[in-house]
Amino acid sequence: MNRIIRNDGRVIYTQTRLTKYQKEAGGLMLIGTFLEYFDLMLYIHMAVLLNYLFFPKQDPFTTSLFVSFTFCITYIFRPMGALLFGWLGDNIGRKTTVIITTFIMTISCSIMATLPTYVEIGAISSCIMLLCRIMQGVASMGEIVGAELYLTETIRPPIQYPVVASVAVFGVMGGTFALVVATFITTLDLNWRYAFVLGGMIAFIGFIARTTLRETPDFADAKRRIAHVIEDVGEDAEILKKSPIWQKKVNKTTALSLFLIQCSYPLIFYFSYIHCATILEDSFGFTPQQIIRQNLIVSFVQVIALSFCAYLSYKIYPLKILKVKLVITTILFLICPYLLDNITSSFQLLLIQLLFISFVPSTGPALPVFYSHLPVFKRYTYGCFMYALGRTVTYTVTSFGLIYLVYYFNNWGVLFIALPILCGYKFGISHFENLEKESGNYQKNENFFCL
Repeated sequence: MNRIIRNDGRVIYTQTRLTKYQKEAGGLMLIGTFLEYFDLMLYIHMAVLLNYLFFPKQDPFTTSLFVSFTFCITYIFRPMGALLFGWLGDNIGRKTTVIITTFIMTISCSIMATLPTYVEIGAISSCIMLLCRIMQGVASMGEIVGAELYLTETIRPPIQYPVVASVAVFGVMGGTFALVVATFITTLDLNWRYAFVLGGMIAFIGFIARTTLRETPDFADAKRRIAHVIEDVGEDAEILKKSPIWQKKVNKTTALSLFLIQCSYPLIFYFSYIHCATILEDSFGFTPQQIIRQNLIVSFVQVIALSFCAYLSYKIYPLKILKVKLVITTILFLICPYLLDNITSSFQLLLIQLLFISFVPSTGPALPVFYSHLPVFKRYTYGCFMYALGRTVTYTVTSFGLIYLVYYFNNWGVLFIALPILCGYKFGISHFENLEKESGNYQKNENFFCL
């Protein structure tokens, strides 16, 4: 770690290499995120097949509503999961929390692997499947945000940015592996239950492995540990509660900005994987197996694009990367209705999917910048809750809204949802950019670590 004194007298610390401990901790976080998101995304990528098995067959419009409800039910209860696992992380510790989330994933996958279909037991099957999806959505909240925050607070820039961004990369890789499994199952015409048996086995292995881990130093449990230190030296623990650091409140505009930024990725994800899948099915007669294979290509490209973006963040200030991606995505959405009205092949639609997923304006790799402007003792709760709320609101609005907007306004209906979300993203980025400039952290030069 390098200590640098700026011209204004301010001392900053930079880091270009990871320590052995940071490599081990980072590896555990990344692998855990990969496993959790494999289980979470398995149903989503096989939904075009499974929705016909666990829900009644209706007219195309009603079926679309069932599909949207099944998709967004995973995210509706995420804010509750954020509050629950935020409390567990603050009061019990990270080890217990991640063990609980992995156990929930194991149980839900096991149930889904053995659940009778709608034809066999009727609506009970639908209800149990929805309950399993809710369990998975809630459990996933204890994983990715905790990993991002942990790495943010243990690693310094510039290596901090690509490492934290790698958490999102491994989450997408988990979803990609789920697509690979789904493709393998459907191509060989194997029983779809094998996929969820594999998911349950992976989750169980992760569950066993995590029971052997030591409790890691955790920012979410910092209040309790500091309080114990004060008591050990004979001071009143109430002194801690009077500390300005403890009492510091979250700025409302900052919280709103983080929420608005979190809304962008769900929009692009739903459009690229779910909405375009509907177009493939309705306009080009694609089978579920064909849709899964095309989405697999999209997912591979997404992993490559995110990895390249993470690499760039080592050289280019993260907020600048996100601003460029926002401009490109806005242009794509403005011309998207015209493109969708004039496509004549599935390959042309694939190109549209690839463009959107390659330039999605998300939080990474600037998450460390965003979290640095939240009070240290409130980062876990607010980071987790804004992540959950952003996805809950956006997925719900997008999944149901696009059905009606496209029905009444054709492909131009996409803009009614996309443009407000992109404007909100622009507001959020501008707010954090101003905060960085006020604190003297905003980097004007691309080689901002060569100070």
